[in-house]
Amino acid sequence: MAFFGIGKKNTVKKTSKAEVPKKAAAVSVAPKIIVAGIKDVLLRPRVTEKAANLGSDNVYTFDVHQSATKKEIIDAVKALYKVVPQKIRVVNTPAKRVSMRKRRGFGKTSRSRKAYVFLKKGEQINIA
Repeated sequence: MAFFGIGKKNTVKKTSKAEVPKKAAAVSVAPKIIVAGIKDVLLRPRVTEKAANLGSDNVYTFDVHQSATKKEIIDAVKALYKVVPQKIRVVNTPAKRVSMRKRRGFGKTSRSRKAYVFLKKGEQINIA
């Protein structure tokens, strides 16, 4: 038995030009996570003071799925609220380290993703 190639027999195989195999281009594609349905894209409306102030300017804020794209968010808003968004802005909020009050040590808040949905004047979304 040969360790690290010591004592191995060197055998060279000759091939003709016709038998030379073509090397396939190695393409590594990360698998894309696809959100299951339209209702899974928009998780909930984001009800904060800032979101309430933006609502008067026809800008609505939603918590969205981590892997949701702008195209999926537009399709979900069209299907659920029957309005056509003018534009979408997506913001990733990172997880933060927080101190625990009653216990020693630290904890983490979860990361999230929110979408600002801009509508035309005259259109609105009723969030009740």
